[in-house]
Amino acid sequence: MQSSVHQTEALLFFTLLQLVVIVLTARLAGEIAVRISQSRAVGEIIAGLVLGPSLFGLLFPDIFGYVFRSVPTEPMTILSQIGLILLMFQIGLEFDFGHLSANDNRSAVLRISAAGLATPFSLGLLFGYLSAPYLAPDINVLGYCLFVATAFSITALPILGRILMELGLTRTRVGVIAISSAVINDVAGWLMLAVVTALTVSRFSPAGFAVRIALIGAYVAFCWWAVRPLLLRLLFRSKVTAQNLSPNLVGILIGAICLSGMATYSLGIFAIFGGFVMGVLLHDQPLFVRAWREKVGHFVLVFFLPIFFTYSGLRTNVNALDSPALWGWCLLLLSLATIGKFLACYLAARRSGLDVRESKAIGIMMNTRALMELIVINVGLDLGVIPPSVFIMLVIMAIVSTIVTTPALRAWLDLSAAKGVATPGEN
Repeated sequence: MQSSVHQTEALLFFTLLQLVVIVLTARLAGEIAVRISQSRAVGEIIAGLVLGPSLFGLLFPDIFGYVFRSVPTEPMTILSQIGLILLMFQIGLEFDFGHLSANDNRSAVLRISAAGLATPFSLGLLFGYLSAPYLAPDINVLGYCLFVATAFSITALPILGRILMELGLTRTRVGVIAISSAVINDVAGWLMLAVVTALTVSRFSPAGFAVRIALIGAYVAFCWWAVRPLLLRLLFRSKVTAQNLSPNLVGILIGAICLSGMATYSLGIFAIFGGFVMGVLLHDQPLFVRAWREKVGHFVLVFFLPIFFTYSGLRTNVNALDSPALWGWCLLLLSLATIGKFLACYLAARRSGLDVRESKAIGIMMNTRALMELIVINVGLDLGVIPPSVFIMLVIMAIVSTIVTTPALRAWLDLSAAKGVATPGEN
């Protein structure tokens, strides 16, 4: 019994040690990022990478081993997944589907979002097909190509939204077009991820895949038509305001999020999709969204999000790209993913009547990947359809594509004029 207690206390000690290192490093890195005119999320992502074997483990292997390898990784893995489910709930809440029905600039939004999906997806398929014999020889080619293509296509809507708010671009024409295009891009991206995950889990059996997709569709319909009315009634009875969110309501919602995650897991896709579905059900309740963000959201972002970033960083060892050939593949991946999406969205924006500077801004904003990219590739790695070497390349691509966004926007747009100014007739 004493031995069991000692093991539990040791596990708790090292878990707490890891949390102290992760949370404080993430806050420090976020502050540094803000001070050099970057998004806080950029600093947090890089902090996760720095704490992994790529730097901390390389420079201080003994300390790294003591902090992160003294006990099994299961506690941090579970914490990262719980945090990701809650984060996906918040991402679902942040979706503003009102942009999808906006009349102004609709043709530009549809053209940019279509180009931002089709071109990167095609390039991802091409890269997957060309690289599979060399980078993923023992992995199902179709699954590998589809996951790489999905990773190429995604746009990080939450990070992009935060950048637009920081730069005062949320009510400018270019900001409205970019965020509206990103919404469509993200909706399609998550649908693609769910479909590709279901296809992979069904082991590429047409019958199994069809059944799984039908069950997922039935679950989403059940949530929308049965669960959503109950949740709305619950919000009404709880008298939610922007400053008031009752503990009982929070408890019930956390229970609903967990049950939804259990349901999507049982249907054969990851539990994180369950959290996302619950968030979408309540996305059009602005008082609740604001109250959740203020009362719960900050804790998720400060505590759980850095854990997920570090979890990704611990799985990323840039030093594993130990040959010119691997770095050549990495450069090709980075070029196809970033230049392909940028050019596609730039040309679509130009065709829609935007000037050169606005079109370049649209291209660079749609190229922001960050958090969404990490979620996609972690799913692919867990399913075994993305090898560790390609996982590392995609992490590098996610970081680079996000780092360049803010400096590029500052260079190409008149931000002093943009702040607080809305173009007439915009939604």
